[in-house]
Amino acid sequence: MLRLYTHESCLRHDPGPGHAESPLRLKAVLQALDADRFAAVDRVEAPRATREQLLRVHDAAHVDRVLGSAPSEGRVQLDPDTWMSPGSDEAGLRAAGATCAAVDAVLAGQTPRAFCAVRPPGHHATPGEAMGFCLFNSIAVAAAHALTAHGLKRIAIADFDVHHGNGTQDIFASEPRVLFVSSHQSPLYPETGFAHERGVGNILNAPLPAGAGSMEFRETWHNELLPRMHAFKPQLVLVSAGFDAHRDDPLADLRLGTEDYAWITQQLVELARAHAGGRLVSSLEGGYDLRALAASAAAHVEALLD
Repeated sequence: MLRLYTHESCLRHDPGPGHAESPLRLKAVLQALDADRFAAVDRVEAPRATREQLLRVHDAAHVDRVLGSAPSEGRVQLDPDTWMSPGSDEAGLRAAGATCAAVDAVLAGQTPRAFCAVRPPGHHATPGEAMGFCLFNSIAVAAAHALTAHGLKRIAIADFDVHHGNGTQDIFASEPRVLFVSSHQSPLYPETGFAHERGVGNILNAPLPAGAGSMEFRETWHNELLPRMHAFKPQLVLVSAGFDAHRDDPLADLRLGTEDYAWITQQLVELARAHAGGRLVSSLEGGYDLRALAASAAAHVEALLD
């Protein structure tokens, strides 16, 4: 069984013509998940995140700025890559709310796993800054919710987006109850995620060079990242599921295929079964070639269903 959280508001966030983070991304994912093999997925409307949930990881000034910046028409630029349109504030609230609701559901035993098909993405958003297409850091909001509202002591976040999740790392760099592991291309935006960045021993980055493909990706996870997660014995597994390391993605230069996303998802499901009672929540991050994104997200969800 798998629960899918999404909301039509996430389709209304529109950074503008030609912007890579287009509403067409989520449309492509949702269309792929309409296939017959996903008929058993339980689809749920994502709620809004509460102010309390957001303030666990973001400064009040940041929350106020994002919620107060959505224009009635046109667009507002928050950083060189990050724009708001009418409805962007609602999309951000629904994206973060989806991950919190998914955490509540898996910890209540309503479903073992959940996928949040939402946008904008989140893992670049820092405590006080929207950046890299991201408004609120949805996966970090979910982790903080699990710590505070549910009292968990060990949460692991796996991030396989091609770009380093600098915001997630910043938020939890001093929080030993959260383990953050990431594979990503380096050098590449946002120019963070080097191996020497260790937090309080709870951060493990595995940079991959441009041109790296399936073999390097799988070896990195098999030999470095997954063993560290197993040693941590998480009570909950969270996933920043970015699909822009695909060979067809226009924003980076890794060479993964759809089958690699199925493989890493299977590994994370097995890890969750071994240590967390199967409890896993995944949230959509990057992926900018529509065909590759749709196929990769479908492979990810199919592995979550297994």
